Amino acid sequence: MDENEKNNVEQEKIKEEKTNNKAKKSFTILGISIWRIFAYFIIYSFLGYVIETIFGIVTKGVWESRQSFLYGPFCAVYGVGAVIMVVLLHKYIKKYNTLFVAGFIIGSIVEYLVSLIGEMILHVKWWDYSNMPLNIEGRICFYYSIFWGFLAIYLICSVNPKVDKLINWIKSKISIKALKILTSTTIVALFIDCIVTGIAVNFFLVRMKVENNLNVPEKESIVELYNEVYSNEKLSKFIYKYFSDKKVLRTFPNLKVQDIDGNIIYMDSLLPDIQPYYFKVHYKNPYVK
Repeated sequence: MDENEKNNVEQEKIKEEKTNNKAKKSFTILGISIWRIFAYFIIYSFLGYVIETIFGIVTKGVWESRQSFLYGPFCAVYGVGAVIMVVLLHKYIKKYNTLFVAGFIIGSIVEYLVSLIGEMILHVKWWDYSNMPLNIEGRICFYYSIFWGFLAIYLICSVNPKVDKLINWIKSKISIKALKILTSTTIVALFIDCIVTGIAVNFFLVRMKVENNLNVPEKESIVELYNEVYSNEKLSKFIYKYFSDKKVLRTFPNLKVQDIDGNIIYMDSLLPDIQPYYFKVHYKNPYVK
């Protein structure tokens, strides 16, 4: 192979590499880049936290934590739901009926799965719609599913275009590289926070179940885990310092478990000395949990 042929081969390799790099950079899911999807998740998880906080103030009269993670102010169910809706429905921006039906279905599925996974992995009930009509296993109910339908219309037609403008404005102010680093760092931090949250909530529920002698399923294995964990002095000190009852209950004030008789037991009822909210905004209706 002469020198010219070698140069041609090298140039072809360079072109191919550039093409591959562009393909990687332009990787999309149904026309939306993976980086924008990450940004959607972050933004909508935060907006969900704000919405849930305001809802708690209006309905319960207290400013309490409504976050999904132990540290970050994010409500992941909104982030996941919004991302799925935006990715699947952004092309139907003018078809309100389609948006409503799809939002009703997608929101219900996401809410059901989040509830199911929480119970399967952490053995905890994040919410319970059992007292509401037309519910399925207390995980979803007709009224909230309707809310998801209307939310899909508002999200796709009004909110998401503004979020896109915000993302584009940020892109105009900082470099793409810096934006990707910021987005990646936040996603990784959320992932770590999610893992830490799972561990903290599990330790908390184990000690609540054992120390209060709750008649819950798999009681023997829970007691065995409790003895194994809390007999370790260093581990026990670490848990009580960073995953204390106050920290977990303040972060997740509505934590509850179900005993073998089907009774719902709220964790704040077992810790009456701990205020499960930041402060009281107005009079709380005693009939509203």
